[in-house]
Amino acid sequence: MTPKFLLLLLPLLILSACSTREIDSSNDFPNNGRNEQAPKRDELYLSERLPPGLPYPDATFINGLQQQIRYLDRISARNYELDNLTVSRDDLRATAEEIDTWLNHPTYSPALTAHQISGQDQRGNVQVTGYYVPVMEVRHQPDETYRFPLYRKPNRAKGEPLPSREEIDFQGALDNQNLEIAYTSSLVDNFFLHVQGSGMVEFEDGERRLLSWGGVNGHAYRSIGKVLIERNEITREDMSAQAIRDWLAQHPDKMREVMSTNPSYLFFSEGLTLPVGAANVPLTPLYSVAVDPRVIPLGSILLGEVPTLDEQGELVGHEFRLLLAQDKGGAIKGPGHIDWYQGIGESAHFHAGQLKHFGRVWLLLPRSAQH
Repeated sequence: MTPKFLLLLLPLLILSACSTREIDSSNDFPNNGRNEQAPKRDELYLSERLPPGLPYPDATFINGLQQQIRYLDRISARNYELDNLTVSRDDLRATAEEIDTWLNHPTYSPALTAHQISGQDQRGNVQVTGYYVPVMEVRHQPDETYRFPLYRKPNRAKGEPLPSREEIDFQGALDNQNLEIAYTSSLVDNFFLHVQGSGMVEFEDGERRLLSWGGVNGHAYRSIGKVLIERNEITREDMSAQAIRDWLAQHPDKMREVMSTNPSYLFFSEGLTLPVGAANVPLTPLYSVAVDPRVIPLGSILLGEVPTLDEQGELVGHEFRLLLAQDKGGAIKGPGHIDWYQGIGESAHFHAGQLKHFGRVWLLLPRSAQH
């Protein structure tokens, strides 16, 4: 989906070489989209005037916006303390109303301000990765091929720790507890489904069922991509989800040890028909994003300058899009990373796997709000 654009006067990024002093070395690869020349600042948000034009979204955004408004109406009034910025639930609701009015009356000029987030390097550079909802073949009962379970979350007394990935996947810590939802043919597929957070499964009888985020085991998330870079197994510029899959397939003797370096484990829940994010609203392909709610509240509307890639995954430019903060993820921490939802199935998988480049992100807020 490529949205039509109204006049937009934000300056273009100046692309330049990266600096390992200010970003994680795993993100320091050629043509990564980072603007190294942007001025550095200490605060989380930098207030800027909203440009005269906003990127006009397609019809799917309108439904996502209505879901966003329902979410904001459902939660209680509160304030979000975001370092140098205080934002209320009502501010987020007013932003959504301004955008909604503009969409219904295109000549209307939204009374909004833009607050740029500091990014990974305090220069506004935010890494944009992608996620999607895969469709996996599964079985109701295990057999010789389909023998790797997807679990619902165990009931535990408050404070009682849950087992790690090593203990669950390789030591059978959850065996015989009636927690299995389905069985897959690949532990690696399960691992990536955990990373994605949700997925569509298809049983042998043709039944399809959506598995959504059902909680985590409470262990710290560690990126195995970063582990493989640190061990010089995959170069930074070649790192992708597919590169990790290929490496695991080529090194079956090391699969257990490498996968277990990420002790975090995700459980699934059933019953929904559409992919739903942490805000408990259906995700909108190419508009929903996962954020760290400590720096970008769920229910926010963002202006994003997101990477545009060619078929080889090379950065060819950036485009401006309105984005809906409707999800969160264990790997999304701090002001330097958002995860951009690409949709369901293989096409979405392809595009999500390529994204790892830098862009810029602005939190949109009503001009009348006191910050």
